[in-house]
Amino acid sequence: MNLMVIGASKGLGRAFVEGLCNPGDLVVGVSRQKPDTLELPSSIELRWIEADLSKPLEAVTRIEQQSPEHLDVIIYNLGIWEDNAFTESYQFLDDTDESITAMVTTNITATILLLKRLIPRLLNSTSPRLIVTGSTSGLRQSGRPEVTFGASKFALTGICDALREGFRNNGLAVSCLQLGYLNTEDALSVPLTEAEMRGEGQLIPVHDVVNVVKTMLNMSSASYVRELTLPAIADERF
Repeated sequence: MNLMVIGASKGLGRAFVEGLCNPGDLVVGVSRQKPDTLELPSSIELRWIEADLSKPLEAVTRIEQQSPEHLDVIIYNLGIWEDNAFTESYQFLDDTDESITAMVTTNITATILLLKRLIPRLLNSTSPRLIVTGSTSGLRQSGRPEVTFGASKFALTGICDALREGFRNNGLAVSCLQLGYLNTEDALSVPLTEAEMRGEGQLIPVHDVVNVVKTMLNMSSASYVRELTLPAIADERF
């Protein structure tokens, strides 16, 4: 399997890089900077592309030039949010025009431009898969006030719907994961029994998301997961 993870340097993206591949697989990480250390066996080939998708025209060209010609799976895990998002201090009217524009550019424009460049590299796979990490903040009646972040995650669902129809005859499986609040402090190296205690039921260990995606990657080409909502057990919004 040739896997590319976009937004791969830390948190969930890093967990995807470290946790999804089998011996003989290739994993390509994409982020502004490569992490200093990654826990991967030598039997898995690792490549890294350094690119800043807040500057999408420059970044997508660099990624296209350095990407393998053949990909089986792309996981798009990139997204930024407001400075005070998910806190009681957030106020939409305090967001600057510049920060709103930057979020839309990074979360929506860059996504569309990069997928336009990379999808042709998926289409020769016998089981091509595109997995996009959305958010429960992008679902209707999410109970969250963050306007630009919510709008950009809602846009991801629309992007996935359109790509699914546009490439259905090519067998491209397009999945959108609507994720709740994540525990990104505990890496895969932390035992799950320990990671699940952080947040007292309000945070999802990255281990759980990796295990869900593993299941998706092990499915046959005859089926796929269209959309999946994964909230924390104590999240009263869901």
